[in-house]
Amino acid sequence: MMDQRFKTTNTILYCKQWEQAVAFYKERLGLQVNFSNDWFVEFRLTGGSRISIADETRASVKSCGGKGFTLALEVKDIDSVWADMEKSGIGPADIKNHPWGAFYDPEGHRIEIWQDQRPLS
Repeated sequence: MMDQRFKTTNTILYCKQWEQAVAFYKERLGLQVNFSNDWFVEFRLTGGSRISIADETRASVKSCGGKGFTLALEVKDIDSVWADMEKSGIGPADIKNHPWGAFYDPEGHRIEIWQDQRPLS
């Protein structure tokens, strides 16, 4: 099976506002740094999932300015995640009114936080 060949997945966001984006993911979302150098920071999302922030001035790939990109993160307890985000400074003004709770990072990348609401069978 194809999924057994891959150990981890990593989404890399190339950013014009690199320092602000790194601070956002580290301080406001509270993600754990897995690797870091002077132009690239990899954050751990889950055991096999990462998101990285790269400085576009140091990379061959340039920023998309958030266009055509959504990072969708499923969580176990959305209420506690939203409470943590509000404590970190992501308040109601930053959250767009959608059932799945969308907001944007400093680069304009859309982030959705959601919880599966289907009844357990």
